[in-house]
Amino acid sequence: MPNLLPDTELCQPAAVRDMTKWLGDGGMPIIQQIGASLDDYGDGWVTGTWTPTNLACNPAGIAQAGVHSVLLDAAMNFAINASLEGRSRTRGTLEMKTETMRPALAGASFQLRGDVVRMAKQVAYAEATARDADGRLVSRATGTFLLHRE
Repeated sequence: MPNLLPDTELCQPAAVRDMTKWLGDGGMPIIQQIGASLDDYGDGWVTGTWTPTNLACNPAGIAQAGVHSVLLDAAMNFAINASLEGRSRTRGTLEMKTETMRPALAGASFQLRGDVVRMAKQVAYAEATARDADGRLVSRATGTFLLHRE
C-alpha cells in the first residue's frame, strides 16, 4: 500500500509538551526559596541548578536530606509531565528513594537532572540526580508516580 503522508510527516518525534510557564520554580515557590531553578527540558527530561540557601540548610550550612528529596521529586515530576500529552499529568508520588553521597553546602553550585525511565498506562518511573561542579554525584533519587490520563 503506498504511503499517503508527505515525507515531512514521516518519523517525526512526538511534540514536547510546552512546560515553559513552569520553568523556574516548577510551580512551587519553595523550589526557588531553597535556591533551585528548573531551567531547560525536553521530552522526558529536565535540567536545573541549585545553590542551597540558608533555608535549605541546617545550622552547620549543610542541606538536609529532605531538601534533596524535595528537589529531586520536583525534577522527576517535571520530566514526566513534559512527556505527557494534553491534560494528562502526574497525580502524586507513590514511592521514592533518595540517597545522599556528599554534603551540599550553602552557597555551592549543583546541577540537577530528572529523567523518565519508563512510562506505563497508570504509573511512570523516573530518576533524578544532583551533581557538584566537578560532575560528582551528590544525591540521587528514583520514584514511581501515579498518572492521571485524559
